[in-house]
Amino acid sequence: MNLTTLTYEVCESNGENNGAGHALVRLNRPEVRNAIDQAMVDDLHTVCAELEREPRTLILTGCEVEGRHGRKGIFASGADITQLRERRRDDALAGINSGIFDRIARLPMPVIAAVDGFALGGGAELALAADFRLGTPAVRFGQPETNLGIIAAAGGLWRLKEITGEQIAKEILFAGRVLTGEECLDHGVLLSVHDPDQLLDAAVDLAARIGSQDPLAVRIAKRVFAMPRAAHPAVDDLAQAVLFESEAKFDRMQAFIDRKKK
Repeated sequence: MNLTTLTYEVCESNGENNGAGHALVRLNRPEVRNAIDQAMVDDLHTVCAELEREPRTLILTGCEVEGRHGRKGIFASGADITQLRERRRDDALAGINSGIFDRIARLPMPVIAAVDGFALGGGAELALAADFRLGTPAVRFGQPETNLGIIAAAGGLWRLKEITGEQIAKEILFAGRVLTGEECLDHGVLLSVHDPDQLLDAAVDLAARIGSQDPLAVRIAKRVFAMPRAAHPAVDDLAQAVLFESEAKFDRMQAFIDRKKK
């Protein structure tokens, strides 16, 4: 893939039950703290097209930047304000950022965001689009859009309250509160917190545990999980009917029975 703002690496599985392995994507605009511009949006669409064609678990992470006190991690500092300032009504209606974040959320296999440093504005919304978020104590998570005269219209206004509950979400969205890594853990934004040098290993371990499951069952579970309440239990029964006929179901259950006999 011809990517200018990201790096993309496929990490194949090591075990016979680890599916297709995972893909590792790094946001790579360190000179602007990984600000999300149109080029990065285009690159993320390219990655999504590949993962829709060849489903794999995705690990999405940032890069290191040079600071006053040495190198430090950063996920994404937000949308590129230079471009955002020039966008008008038709750009908003086109859903430039909301469209790509929704596409990431709907990828066939789970998405893991490994977050270090700033995840602000569009960067926070990108992380919220993931199924899992792992972070470090250095995480700074917030939605400063109202301070810029706009709203968090790329998922923040509805994904955040589903995760944190209404009051904390409103404080972040209306009053500009920025959460630390530990606060993100307390409020459900992060699944776990790790030292920076262990963050990617933790994400890879989670990807490997996902990879040890039946890939078709994981894909269907993710899709059914996202269905509205009114669709259940009918959609669950239909999905289970598909899986009850899969070869993996017979093979995995027989393997379980054989292990119990030993």
